[in-house]
Amino acid sequence: MKIFTPLYDACLKWARHRHAEKYLAALSCAESTFFPVPPDVMLAPMVLSQTEKAWRFALVTTIASVVGGVFGYFLGMFAFESFIAPLIEQWGYGPKLALAESWFADYGVWVVFLAGFSPIPYKVFTISAGALSMAFFPFLIASAIGRGMRFFLVAAFMKYGGPPMEAKLKDYIEYLGWAVVILAVLAYLIFM
Repeated sequence: MKIFTPLYDACLKWARHRHAEKYLAALSCAESTFFPVPPDVMLAPMVLSQTEKAWRFALVTTIASVVGGVFGYFLGMFAFESFIAPLIEQWGYGPKLALAESWFADYGVWVVFLAGFSPIPYKVFTISAGALSMAFFPFLIASAIGRGMRFFLVAAFMKYGGPPMEAKLKDYIEYLGWAVVILAVLAYLIFM
């Protein structure tokens, strides 16, 4: 059953929508705080459909993601005890929070950089950074560098891969889609 090919085709169509950049920014911001879908899934087809705007799209994604990360940071700082901690306990995620806390204690700002660049759920670390009162400016710098590297790398692959990359991507979209789903579930099970 092919479900990712029609989604991919729809993403390419939406990527040319006149408000696509605003949707990309909203998705990027939301993903840094609470939304489970990474902005890469919208960034890649947008760059493929308009390669001349690759760097602009990567910049929009980076800025919006960092703004969402700042929101997550302040959410963790000011609403952790009253709002987030009860949810963590209710859902049984106490051990995962303890793991995040130990990573912050051991690696500090590098955890934020790693979470910003990798498929590790960035939102967990934005909220945890605020809850653990991490210094704000190192958090901001690590977020900007990690997220920027990730999104500019995605944009570069799509821009310089061009039509051949799009053809290959379309050939393997089902495999890639299911691989992303599996990785997301594994990351969720490991980090949540």
